[in-house]
Amino acid sequence: MKPTPPSSSSPSPFSTPSLTARELATQPECWRRAAGAAAGAAGLPLPGERVAVTGCGTSWFMAQSYAALREAAGHGETDAFPASGFPAARPYDRVVAITRSGTTTEVLRLLERLRGRVPTLAVTADPKTPVREVADEVAVLEWADEESVVQTRFATTALAFLRAGLPEGAAAVTAAAADAERAVSDPLPEAALAADQWTFLGSGWTYGLAQEAALKMREAAGAWTEAYPAMEYRHGPVAIAAPGRVVWAFGALPEGLTAEIARTGATVAGGSGEDDPMAELIRAQRLAVTIAGTRGLNPDTPRNLTRSVVLPH
Repeated sequence: MKPTPPSSSSPSPFSTPSLTARELATQPECWRRAAGAAAGAAGLPLPGERVAVTGCGTSWFMAQSYAALREAAGHGETDAFPASGFPAARPYDRVVAITRSGTTTEVLRLLERLRGRVPTLAVTADPKTPVREVADEVAVLEWADEESVVQTRFATTALAFLRAGLPEGAAAVTAAAADAERAVSDPLPEAALAADQWTFLGSGWTYGLAQEAALKMREAAGAWTEAYPAMEYRHGPVAIAAPGRVVWAFGALPEGLTAEIARTGATVAGGSGEDDPMAELIRAQRLAVTIAGTRGLNPDTPRNLTRSVVLPH
């Protein structure tokens, strides 16, 4: 007999809300603080500069979102690379590195290679780490740091900080924080809670958010999740769409795609366009924590993961 799916208000198997759940709920205030911190912050990209943004894992996905957002807004060519695959010989006016711990080996090695050749900014949560020694400028978002291994609020706060550093970006972040107030408490879609597979879609800067949503589901809940640019979904991935599965959109879907997904029997979630896509990511984070709880997993300490990847020399 198939178990009854949990409702969005179902209690977790844990006696108290997980640390991750408590941390992700603080994001609206974190974003507001980030918008204030970005005003006049040293090292932020200037209009017209050719910029590269880098990080590992979650930080790389935030780098992708910021890069696409900045370039689409006309503020300058902006690329995003994982720190392990950064083309260090390519000329840039500035490089921004996102690293929650400030100890990630690939990020530190890259910043050391770039030192003296290109101005660098590190966005981190911990000022007492080696990243301070290898970056030209350091933006410390201590209030967004986390105890849990899984990143939620630091990742989005780093993106909020960089986004607020764009012309007129602070207003956008403030509006996103208002949307986030709803996202931390609104009921989650019942179909998403009952699904056995989840695919996240985004376009432009929201593709990085879609990738991060899928990563959260894999990390916290050990779930089968995938992420694609929305226009690429028809080119193969739609084959896994079926009843009992969910396609979650960050932003509006391309014309006709919602109907195509509906014909497969899968359910479309998100994509209403009512809230800022960063707020939509909070809902996906909550989904990951909820699914983890129903599977008896602790989302604070996922299997095989540590807070930072520190490689041997």
